[in-house]
Order: sequence, then C-alpha cells, then structure tokens
Amino acid sequence: MAKTAIVSGADPVSPGGTAPRTPRGDSEPLYGGRKPGRVTVRDIAAAKARGEKWPMLTAYDALTAGIFDEAGIPVLLVGDSAGNVVFGYDTTIPVTVDDLIPLTAAVVRGTSRAMVVADLPFGSYQASPTEALHAAIRFLKEAGAHAVKLEGGLRVAHQVEELAAAGIPVMGHLGLTPQSVHAFGGFRVQGRGEDGERLLHDAKALEAAGAFAIVLEGIPAPLAARITASLHVPTIGIGAGPDCDAQVLVWQDMAGLSARSPKFAKRYADVAAVLRSAATEFAAEVAGSAFPSEEYSYK
Repeated sequence: MAKTAIVSGADPVSPGGTAPRTPRGDSEPLYGGRKPGRVTVRDIAAAKARGEKWPMLTAYDALTAGIFDEAGIPVLLVGDSAGNVVFGYDTTIPVTVDDLIPLTAAVVRGTSRAMVVADLPFGSYQASPTEALHAAIRFLKEAGAHAVKLEGGLRVAHQVEELAAAGIPVMGHLGLTPQSVHAFGGFRVQGRGEDGERLLHDAKALEAAGAFAIVLEGIPAPLAARITASLHVPTIGIGAGPDCDAQVLVWQDMAGLSARSPKFAKRYADVAAVLRSAATEFAAEVAGSAFPSEEYSYK
C-alpha cells in the first residue's frame, strides 16, 4: 500500500510528524505557484500529467535557498555535489551523511515552498535496504528533508521499495551517476548503443519500485526522450537534452561561480566576476583607509 501511495504522488511526511497540508489543486503551476504550503510529490505528478516543464536547482545554505525559493523554483536538491562546490573534493565520494545533514537543515529553514530533496551519499545505502532506510530517516528527522535521492537502477530497487514502503519519497538517478565515477573511468556520457536498453530497463525498475521522479544525467538526448515517454513519473534532465519533464543544474554552474562547468551547464550570470570585483574594491578601500568612513562608523 505504501509503495502505491508514493507512485501516485502522496504527500511526504512533514518534519516533526505533523499532518501534511491540504494539497494544492492540479491547476496550480509547479514553477512560480503561490499557494501556501510545500510542493509535494502530488504536485510533481500533476505537472507530469499536464505536460508542464519545471526547474530544479541545487542549494546548500539558507540564504541561497531562500533566493531560489522566492524565484519560484519548486524543488531544491541538497546534492552530494557539495563535495565539489562546498568542500573542495574532486569527486562526491568522500561526502558523508553527517556532512549533508546540516546543509539540508539550512536549506529547509531558508525556504517555505520548495520541496527539499537530500542526496544519500556514497556508502549510505548501497549495502542494504536497511542501511538506506536508516540514512533516509536521519535526513527526514534531523534535517527536515521532504524526500531523498539515490543513484542506480535495478541494483537499488529493493532500497527504493523499502523507503517507499516506509513513506519516504524517493528520487532516482540514472546515467552518469557521479558516485560511480571510478567504475565509469571518468565523467563520460552513458547510455550509448546497447547500454541504452539497460538504462530504460533501470528507469522502469525504479518507477515500479516506487520512485516519484528520476534524474537522467549525461545521456544522449534521444534516449532521454524515449525514457521520459515510457514513464508515468517525471524525468529530470542534466545533460540529457530538452525532452525531459524538468531540468536541474548545480547552482554554481548556472550562475557562473564555478571555475569550470560541464558542456551542458549554461551560465546565466557571471557571479564570480561580481564577487571578484566587490572583493577587490573592498580590499582597495581598506588599504587606502577609505573604509570604514564616518557613514559606516558608530558615534
């Protein structure tokens, strides 16, 4: 029964065990909607049914998350990409549950509408469904997350089933799964040739297990379109072409803060240049005794 409820888009358990808010109507747009209450898996399922495309961004702190929430972004992912953009690692593999819980809690506190999805980091769910459940429960209870995400297809279907049965919304992740970077031999496009059939099979297995959405990363656009058309749950593309139901980017890539960005990451701003300019101006004023002036001093 629990798995069926997740597939159909039941409301996630709210922090603290309180009853879920009354769901918004199916006509409420997922992107930019203004009805009170958090976005839920029911809203996401309704968007798929009406063919609405929607955006998702990563977030790792309350201030940035609040800005994205005000911009109407309906889903925020506290990704293990924090390993790269927050902690400075070369891969996501070193990231732990203890690393991500305070980041997730900050994003939840900084938002009022967005669904906050927490990544299950490498080593927190692969060993068994029981281990996956333990990690996911920590994210919901300690950080207030509304859903979790994990990587892999058929091999993690039992983990997805266990979480869905416990009432925890699960987002899947297929294709270029960063936690498997060493097995892939680097960050390479996945799903070409016969491997595409395996990814399609994996996507259907995740849907059957109870995933409410599936990220498709670094795969050919025609394959992503085929997978999207074959599923009842939405797909979220990142380097997977234009036919997915939604699109996600790491916000530092999107805003031009990252030193290097992948091919699929369009830069919508040059935040790095703005910060560099501000820091340079501040430093020059301090060095020249122009700051703080009387305006910025107490009497």
